Amino acid sequence: MAMGTLPHALVIPYPAQGHVIPLMELSHCLLDHGFMITFVNTEFNHSRMVASLQKTGGDNERIRLVAIPDGLAPGEDRNEVGKLCDSALSFMPSALEELIGRIDKSNDGNITCVIADASMAWALEVGRKMGIRGAALWPASVGLLAQIFNIPKLIEDSIIDANGYPSKHQMIKLSPTMPMMNTEHLSWLCINDNNVQQSLFRYANHINRALESADWLLCNSFHEIEQSAFELVPNILPIGPLLAGRRLGRLEGNFWREDSTCLSWLDKQPACSVIYVAFGSFTVFDQCQFQELALGLELSGHPFLWVVRPDLMDGSSDAYPDGFKERVVDRSLIVGWSPQQKVLAHPSIGCFLSHCGWNSTMEGLSNGVPFLCWPYFTDQFLNKAYISDVWKVGLGFIPDGNGIIPREEIKGKLDELLGDDGIRARSSELKEMARKQVGEGGSSLKNFNSFIEAMKLEKGWVY
Repeated sequence: MAMGTLPHALVIPYPAQGHVIPLMELSHCLLDHGFMITFVNTEFNHSRMVASLQKTGGDNERIRLVAIPDGLAPGEDRNEVGKLCDSALSFMPSALEELIGRIDKSNDGNITCVIADASMAWALEVGRKMGIRGAALWPASVGLLAQIFNIPKLIEDSIIDANGYPSKHQMIKLSPTMPMMNTEHLSWLCINDNNVQQSLFRYANHINRALESADWLLCNSFHEIEQSAFELVPNILPIGPLLAGRRLGRLEGNFWREDSTCLSWLDKQPACSVIYVAFGSFTVFDQCQFQELALGLELSGHPFLWVVRPDLMDGSSDAYPDGFKERVVDRSLIVGWSPQQKVLAHPSIGCFLSHCGWNSTMEGLSNGVPFLCWPYFTDQFLNKAYISDVWKVGLGFIPDGNGIIPREEIKGKLDELLGDDGIRARSSELKEMARKQVGEGGSSLKNFNSFIEAMKLEKGWVY
C-alpha cells in the first residue's frame, strides 16, 4: 500500500448539540478511513465539550478539537438562533479563514478538505476561496432541505411572500407523497419573533446559495424512508443513519455529562416496559406544562426514565408537583443527560416520548422504538408527520383549548401506544431496514465508501 500525505479534514458543525453529534460521528467514520480530523466548535461550545470530556474521560486523542469565536458577547444567549445565524454570516467566515491559515503554517498538516454542516455552508465558500474542496452534511431530514430548496417556488406560487411569511394559513405538500406541512410551521417561522424569523429566512436563503460550493452533499437519512423528498433533492447522497454512541470510549460531542447509571437501572426493569422521555437540547417548558407532563407520567403507572436538563424549565429550578418525586420513586429515574443511543437500544425501553429532533428520530427508528411525538420547533413538526402519518410508528398529542397537553391526554396516548402491536411491528420493520443501509452491501455504506474514494482520488492520495 503506497500512501502519500494523509487527507486532513476540517469539520465544522452548526453550534448546537443536535448538529455536533452527527458531525462527530462522521468524523469517526473518516478516521476509520485514514483521515486526520480537526473539529471546529465555537469557543462557547468548545469549552462545554472539553468540560464534559474531563468529567467523562472520553477519548479525543485522534480528533483535534479547536475553536473559533462566534461573534457574540460572553453573556449573550446562544439559544437565540436569530443572533447566532446573523453572527455566523457576518463574523465567523473571517475567523475560520484565519484558523485554516494558522493550521497550514503549523506542523499539523495542511487542510485538504472542509466538511461543513450544511447549515454552515458559508464554510465551503471560505474553503473554495482558499483552494480547498468541500463537502456538506445535511444532518436533518431531506424533507426539510427540500422545503428550503423550494423557497423560490413557494414564493412563485404565492404560498409565501418575499419575506417568507405565508399568504394564508394552509396545509401544503411539496410533492404528492410528501407529508402535509402547516405553513405556520415552516422552519424559519419556528420562533414567534419577527426579527428572528427574518434572520432565519435570510439564513435559509444563504444555505440555498452557499451549497452550490459543495463538491459533495451528504445526508443523515436513507432512501427508503424519504423517497419522495430525495426526488426533490436529486444530488444528495444518503449515508445514514449515522448513530453516535456505538463506539466505546470515543468522543461523541456531548455538551452535558452523561449519567450512565441509568443503564444499570434499566437492567432491572421488565422488557418493553419503560417510557423514555427526552426533549433534546433546546425544548423549554413553562411550569404548567412541565407539571402536566410529570403528572401524566405518574398517572400512566408505567416505569419511566426522564431526561431533565438544568435549563428544561422556564425560570424555575424546582417545578415538580408537590410530592411527585416521592410518589414515583420506586418506578422512575430522572437524569440530567443520558447516553441516548445506548438507552434506546436497551430491551427494557417500551416507547420514546420525544421532541422529534432528527437525531432522536434516527436513533429511535434504528432501535425499533415506537414514538410519542411532542415537537417543539423547526423541523420537528415535519419529523412528527413522518413518524405518525407516513411511517406510522408513533402517535401525537392533542392540546386542550389553552395549548396545554393535559395529563389525561398523556396517559391515554401512552396506553394506546404501548398496546398497539401494529405500531410495534412496523417499528421493528423500520429497524431492520435502517440497519441494512449501513451494513455490508447497504446503500448508505456503498455511498459513503464511494464518497471516501472520490475524496482520496481528488487529491491523488493512493491507498
